[in-house]
Amino acid sequence: MKKWLTATVSAILLAGLTACGGGEEQSEPETASPVPATEEGVKLTEMDIMLDWYPNAVHSYLYVAQEKGYFEEEGIKLNIKFPANPTDPINLAAAGQVTLGISYQPDVVIARATQNVPVKSIGAIVRSPLNHVVFLEDSEIESPKDLEGKQVGFPGIPLNESILSTMVQNDGGNPENVQMIDVGFELGSSVVSERVEAVIGAYINHEVPVLRHNGHETRYFNPVDYGVPSYYELVVVTNDQTWERQEEEIKAFWRGASKGYEFMRDNPEEALNILLTNQDEAHFPLIEEVEQESLNILLPKMESEDGFGSQEAGSWQETIDWMLEFDLIQESPSLEDIFVNIVE
Repeated sequence: MKKWLTATVSAILLAGLTACGGGEEQSEPETASPVPATEEGVKLTEMDIMLDWYPNAVHSYLYVAQEKGYFEEEGIKLNIKFPANPTDPINLAAAGQVTLGISYQPDVVIARATQNVPVKSIGAIVRSPLNHVVFLEDSEIESPKDLEGKQVGFPGIPLNESILSTMVQNDGGNPENVQMIDVGFELGSSVVSERVEAVIGAYINHEVPVLRHNGHETRYFNPVDYGVPSYYELVVVTNDQTWERQEEEIKAFWRGASKGYEFMRDNPEEALNILLTNQDEAHFPLIEEVEQESLNILLPKMESEDGFGSQEAGSWQETIDWMLEFDLIQESPSLEDIFVNIVE
């Protein structure tokens, strides 16, 4: 997955909805159409899900469920789509152009709070942040307070500034003494070249194993250890009307996805092989050892005692309150509107 939260996400979401038929002229989401019967004579409901990025370890459960026939067992024919633009998953799901999209909990809060975009989360995939402060292993940095007087690279996204400010402040430092440098998405190369002394916006299941693969060992700080709420890194979203019209079909999809997750959890090597078979090799070739390390990092963060995908009101409210404090949003969206707990 990739750090595709944007500084102007609400405006882009609104523009995306307009482009897809938003406003008064927006057509209502189409219901899923049945596809021809299978050999067993069972009609499948066709659904689309748009990934947050190219296929990688975090999506293994979807490809497992597809290959093992778990979706078909639930009456679903799933089409997995890739985004052309960073905001496509949440935009197109909100506009009803795809059934489901994989997005980020803070993005959903911003979309709902700033423009009342009709999108809601139906399940949590990764249950805590992957976005960490990363720096080289031999750095003198020992805690976030040590970032005072140093240059920290970030991908130009306000959320990362708020995360870093929270961490430095909770460690007894002054965030105003940290110089933030917009390095775009050149996070790994920026810290290796010593253009900056640390980066935020780097993911421990991507940049860290990629840097290790290239011979660079790192250390990192978990924002949750320094006052940042343990927000859901990745969630699955849908349009309000899509949920109302296709609740049973979406629940069937989730049952199939959960079977895929359980297989991935119990058989990670086979799940990874299935992913590698389904990679987009022409555009986004995967490195097996990187994805293996990524999967090892992800699996504990995907586990929930209440079932794969379960969501808690407390997580949403804590994230909303923190975003209000740092002026990422100006008002609190309704918890009833912003998520449903699909796990039965």
